Amino acid sequence: MTVLMLQPALHEKIWGGTKLKTFGYNLASDHVGEAWVVSAHDNGVSTVTQGEFAGQSLAQLWSEQPALFGGHDPKQAFPLLVKILDAQQNLSIQVHPNDKQSSENFGKTESWYILEATPGAKLYYGHHASTKAALRTLVDNQDWDALLRTIPVQAGDFFYVPAGTFHALGAGVLALEIQQSSDTTYRFYDFDRLDPTTHQPRPLQIEAALAVTKTPHVDPILNQRSRLQDQTIVTRLLTSPKFTIDKLSVRGDSHFNQHHPYELYNVIAGELTLTAGQATYPLKKGDNFIMLKDTGNYTLSGRGEVIVSFVTPTSYRKQELSYLDN
Repeated sequence: MTVLMLQPALHEKIWGGTKLKTFGYNLASDHVGEAWVVSAHDNGVSTVTQGEFAGQSLAQLWSEQPALFGGHDPKQAFPLLVKILDAQQNLSIQVHPNDKQSSENFGKTESWYILEATPGAKLYYGHHASTKAALRTLVDNQDWDALLRTIPVQAGDFFYVPAGTFHALGAGVLALEIQQSSDTTYRFYDFDRLDPTTHQPRPLQIEAALAVTKTPHVDPILNQRSRLQDQTIVTRLLTSPKFTIDKLSVRGDSHFNQHHPYELYNVIAGELTLTAGQATYPLKKGDNFIMLKDTGNYTLSGRGEVIVSFVTPTSYRKQELSYLDN
């Protein structure tokens, strides 16, 4: 077994739309906001679609077949979660706890690769409060114009969102989100909208949010770099304590070696062919899979864009990292 091809779990959201159809996903409504494309989290588990493990969930394989993933403590949860988010409307202004603050197995440090953005689209990223006292005053006064920091975005932009960062996707943004496997969110503000099912405002968690928000906000510094691997430009988007992310821009036959216990692959554009040993896998936009360590050498051919992520090896963590994290 070399490759686990996965079917996503889809989630309706008050702010969602229909753009996930462009990835080949069948939507049950016109408000689908999230596709959990690589997930072993209880709130949305991916399912293997082919091969000897077809029909089994990623959570089940992780628990029952640890050797497939290089071996791990049976009590350890699968550490990563990858989503595609369709923000037809603004998401709530929110913040996530770190590992020590979370009631889950992990905190929620995350990242965004912007897949599409309508003209004028923006992110809410960070805040303008210089102290905790100033943050509380602005929140208590609901002075969102003074507090919220916005950044214009376009396709191809990348953002690292460590736990404790004040943030939200803005309307018109389609993003690939790579994060720790956590679903804990504390909302500051939800733009005064009503939940269509309850006709009530969605709950806010202001005290919990205030407790975990970093103040003042400081943008992380990303040391991104690119290299050429045969006919592929490999761009290292991020090396963080929690996960490492590469972007592969494939423009022809390119040979690679899979040397981590497992790697997560998300095809975000184009059509490709993956050849690993005697197996061949046709790939298209919207395909997601985990490549296991026994793959060894493999080849990608065709033209397309792929995002690859993996748990940052311990040896990487010993290096001096140029960003803030918990």
